[in-house]
Amino acid sequence: MFGRFSAYAANSLRYWEPRRLIYDAVLALVVLGHFVARWPDSRNVVSIDAVLGLFILAVLANVAYCAVYIPDLFVQFSGLEQPWRRGRVALLIVGTAFAATITHFMMSGTF
Repeated sequence: MFGRFSAYAANSLRYWEPRRLIYDAVLALVVLGHFVARWPDSRNVVSIDAVLGLFILAVLANVAYCAVYIPDLFVQFSGLEQPWRRGRVALLIVGTAFAATITHFMMSGTF
């Protein structure tokens, strides 16, 4: 049992961790887009507190990204690894779009 879990966890890490860069880049583009769209008013918002607040939100977004391991490990244990290859891509797209939407609304009130 532990050997199987270890193999599935390693498989999940190899798949999802490189894609975290895509997720983070999309969210960074949303924040940057809001900052640029509201220029020059947005530069008045920049302060140490604002930067620390964005840091906290970035950490929370990455904690939320870790939720992807729950369905991934569940499906791997179910024995459906082959069909799950397309499901992983769909989960990445939907999860990133959802996080980008939340980021959009958070940034709408910030800048």
